Amino acid sequence: MRRSPESIDPVVKARELSRSAAEAFDLFTAGIGRWWPLATHSIGGAEATTVRFEGRIGGRIVEVTADGTEHSWADVIAWDPPHRFVVAWHPTPEPLAASILEVRFESIPTGCRIHLEHRGWEEFGLEAGGEARASYEPGWDHVLRPYLAAAESEPARA
Repeated sequence: MRRSPESIDPVVKARELSRSAAEAFDLFTAGIGRWWPLATHSIGGAEATTVRFEGRIGGRIVEVTADGTEHSWADVIAWDPPHRFVVAWHPTPEPLAASILEVRFESIPTGCRIHLEHRGWEEFGLEAGGEARASYEPGWDHVLRPYLAAAESEPARA
């Protein structure tokens, strides 16, 4: 792990939806293949067919292509359903480092609040880390749009 006297601010996103925290957590993790925007956010591009979230410490977030090739995007380092998960995020064929993605699910009277924090950019060095952070700031907005749409359109669990 690199140490730097300077730090790069995390990307932070918060959203509310009219689902329970358990339902929101399940959709984000077990249901990731139903909503993740593979057309714009994948390693395999047009060959990417789905994403799988292995829900356990030591599990992975994996992209699967049409020929069955798997690309590991992240390693699960904390797993506390339905409250939070933390992954070492490295969605590239040959990662040089990993950032940290933590997503928390908080119950509120109208459903739940999702708090996404993507940090640890310094692991890539200040220049490359700053560039990565700059692309993820709008990138997480793009990724969260179909998640929120799925959360609002899919039938609630009984």
